[in-house]
Amino acid sequence: MKKIIIAPSILSANFAALAQDVNMVENAGAEWIHIDVMDGHFVANITIGPVVVKSLRKATNLFFDAHLMITNPEKYWLDFRKAGVNLITFHDEVKCDKRRLIKDIKSSGIKVGIAIKPKTPVSKIKELLPCIDLVLVMTVEPGFGGQSFMEDMTPKIKKLRQLIDENKYNCIIEVDGGINSRTSPICIKAGADVLVSGSYILSAPNPSKALKSLLI
Repeated sequence: MKKIIIAPSILSANFAALAQDVNMVENAGAEWIHIDVMDGHFVANITIGPVVVKSLRKATNLFFDAHLMITNPEKYWLDFRKAGVNLITFHDEVKCDKRRLIKDIKSSGIKVGIAIKPKTPVSKIKELLPCIDLVLVMTVEPGFGGQSFMEDMTPKIKKLRQLIDENKYNCIIEVDGGINSRTSPICIKAGADVLVSGSYILSAPNPSKALKSLLI
């Protein structure tokens, strides 16, 4: 059985005690931290920037998985790289030279991913799969935490799994949106490698128990 990575999202953390919440999920067994970056333009919400990430980097050695939900990732990715992230994922829906951006991020020594919204088909990123380290399937509309899982996204995960396996691409699948103990098995069975979960873990009375329940 393959190893599944759980990436708690700090979007659901207590921002007045961000480092403490990160340490809490680290102690609960998390290996990644998912950092949702929103600019108020690409999505209708504003979160954090590289200054906060740089401060948070001092509190933990966990793998930082930065999801840039921003209109101009080509302008800001390097700031997040310098702040200490290990993976930068940007959206296929943005207007930029995606191949160039992928090359630039990888050349800086970190991993790169492409995210797709629920309405974006797999065919839109098919040609990029050989170039990237991760594809992020959004199972909610990006922008806010606590939304319900869209089960009709499951075929998209399965299609990506098939494409990656058949072509032996060095690319993993991450799923983000409404992940809990009910929906995690659906995603894992469909082919997910990484599960992003926010409020289900961070708002739980026992975060360690909640995190482990995603792997059952």
